[in-house]
Amino acid sequence: MRIGAAKQTYAADAALFETPTQRFWLALLAVALAGLPFVASEYWLYLACLVAIHIISAAGLNILTGSTGLVSLGQAAFMGVGAYTVAILQSRWGVPALVSLPLAGFVALLCGVVVGLPSLRVKGLYLAIATIAAGVLAHFIFSHFTSLTGGSAGLSVRPANVFGLALDNSFRFYWLVLPLTALALLGAANLLRTRIGRAFIAIRDRDISAEVLGIPLLRYKLLAFAISSFYAGVAGGLYALFFRAVTPETFPLVMSIFFLAAVIVGGLGTVLGSVLGAVFMTLVPEVLRMVMGWLPLSGNAALYLSPVRTIVFGALIVLFLVFEPLGLAEAWRRVRRTFHLWPFRT
Repeated sequence: MRIGAAKQTYAADAALFETPTQRFWLALLAVALAGLPFVASEYWLYLACLVAIHIISAAGLNILTGSTGLVSLGQAAFMGVGAYTVAILQSRWGVPALVSLPLAGFVALLCGVVVGLPSLRVKGLYLAIATIAAGVLAHFIFSHFTSLTGGSAGLSVRPANVFGLALDNSFRFYWLVLPLTALALLGAANLLRTRIGRAFIAIRDRDISAEVLGIPLLRYKLLAFAISSFYAGVAGGLYALFFRAVTPETFPLVMSIFFLAAVIVGGLGTVLGSVLGAVFMTLVPEVLRMVMGWLPLSGNAALYLSPVRTIVFGALIVLFLVFEPLGLAEAWRRVRRTFHLWPFRT
């Protein structure tokens, strides 16, 4: 069983990927992802794009909740801010997607800083309630500022246009969302290895001790909210470009709960946990739907498929957290440690 890795240089300690085996499997994964659009159906490409968007948002929330310890139920609201920013910039000024997406992240970042102001005084469930209030306020703005947001009818969004190519289907959109997801994950992984990331972890473990050590709590808590909101804004902008419509009901509170569940199931404070949690929360309901669709049911029995699927999905989450409270990322680490032989030896 592998229990550690001897590191003899600073470069080895700072390396993002420790061994050649890890780099090999990462390269193999990149090749597989690049080849996926050429072999997958339109339905699975749709799911792949949706998973990628969810990974970006989950990675941002994991920086805030998993690494900094600040519980937020406002991730959907920040996604909504990003989505409406992209829709408004496109409809009013014709701003291209590659420009509007960073701007969407920046606008959501500013909103995140404002929402994060109470984090110096409150934390835990009190902070969660504050972020819920922010989500309610965002929904009110989306619904009632009709001159800007279109009200309950929302706004339509044209397909993203990149270098003259309209990304009007899942195959084309995949080539936009995949690099952005890779950049988001790379940024999150590197952030957690910097002085800022270590400050986040210190605040999560014991904020009073972190303040005694000289870490300015307000600055770093606001920074965590800002980074998380930026990720959510970009994910929301991609969501708008993917579905080509934005309404106040697109980003409800249940979506924030979805992302919080994703980072908990995947593994708090880990980049891998963001990926695994988003994949689990997005694909498992679809797999259950497909499996139950194969059952030879008809009439009244078929009406119970949807609630049964929901119950099974919820039970899977509960059972998983009971037997693996540290998430899917820890389960994968246990597999790597247990199977010492290649290719699981690192």
